[in-house]
Amino acid sequence: MEISNLVVSHKKATIDELQKAWHGDLKSLIDRILAYPNITECVILHTCNRVEVYVCGYETVNTLKEFMKEMGVPKRIVEINTDEKALEHILRVASGLESMMVGEDQILGQVKEYYHLCKELGSVGDILDLVFKKAIQVGKKVRKLTNINKGAVSIGSAAVELAEKRLGSLKGKKVIIIGAGKMGRLVGKAIRTKSPEKVYVANRTAEKGFALAKEIGGIPIPFSDVKEYLQECDVVITATSAPHYIIKKDFVEEIMKKRDKPLLIIDIALPRDVEPEVGEINGVTLCTIDDLREISDENLRKRLNEAKKAEKIVKEEVKVLLKQIKELRAKKAVRQMYTLAQSVKEEEIKELFNKLKAKYGVGEDVLPLLDSFAESFIKKFLRMPTVRIKEAARNGNSSIIEVAEFLFGGAHNVPEGEDEKTEKRETAGPV
Repeated sequence: MEISNLVVSHKKATIDELQKAWHGDLKSLIDRILAYPNITECVILHTCNRVEVYVCGYETVNTLKEFMKEMGVPKRIVEINTDEKALEHILRVASGLESMMVGEDQILGQVKEYYHLCKELGSVGDILDLVFKKAIQVGKKVRKLTNINKGAVSIGSAAVELAEKRLGSLKGKKVIIIGAGKMGRLVGKAIRTKSPEKVYVANRTAEKGFALAKEIGGIPIPFSDVKEYLQECDVVITATSAPHYIIKKDFVEEIMKKRDKPLLIIDIALPRDVEPEVGEINGVTLCTIDDLREISDENLRKRLNEAKKAEKIVKEEVKVLLKQIKELRAKKAVRQMYTLAQSVKEEEIKELFNKLKAKYGVGEDVLPLLDSFAESFIKKFLRMPTVRIKEAARNGNSSIIEVAEFLFGGAHNVPEGEDEKTEKRETAGPV
């Protein structure tokens, strides 16, 4: 049994490549992965900066490579990790160490959300359940014992920092925030500390836009009136969840004809809110999540000491998790061993009873005696293998556990074949 992950993240992929790495909805992707007979568990994580697939089973690396080809994801932007490295990666992700904005809090909530969604869809078994619970626990622990999440550490706050860097200051500027969801709220919270002259909030659902404007001291505007307000604003930050472009080239060209000053547009949505060709218009500067890397680098330098503390915690917790997984696998292997023995016992008692009844006329009152004998035999016969498997877990000897998994269950159960039939004839003696 292996645990592996496939990672496409901001570290190797552009925003366009991240968009193309996600196909369909969560359920259809999970169904495709679990259709591989050697995969028993699956969790998928999808954020604006990453698409990650975690699987549990056998020959997982080859399966993930095959899945990568099916999805049409370029090899150069993919990272595949197995066992300890895969475990360390998800603990780092939950702790904010793999985020573009190191230490961000949002990723921990996203890990929780996708873990629960996948669990509801039935793709999470005992192993990945343990892994993701540990990841969430470690994410909380890192934030409690370090200052890695102090200050501006979200994509939303990074967008505001980028705007300030490009314009020198936001003081006295007019800003429009388009989108009042989670990311829009993060933008709003960050921007209200920069003393802009006005902050307009537009959202398709007017109630949500009004609520965010009230929260940050902004001005709610109808989504249909964005064009009118864009004529006077200095900065536009878009963060909607629309599946299509909400700002197109001809739309902005018309606006720029009526303006006598430049316009900065920062698009932090995934998929994108702003048509890429908008950046070709004279007087318009278009930035996307890709442009936040410069803010991310500054952020990392500021948090380097706290990141080192977090990494130390992650390393220690990976060792604990590895031990817990071995113990869990040992328990599962023992359970599979006894389950197989019980199923054989029931078949053999039934067969023996029928023979005794036919030959000696015994009644059903003999069944408890046969059951007691078989139960006692199973417990005594399997006692030593059980002790050995548990010892292997305590001593970190995963090869013994793997042999038990191979012999007694999981993806390696096989139907009776010619070899088993031949063996039965040979052991039965002469006819």
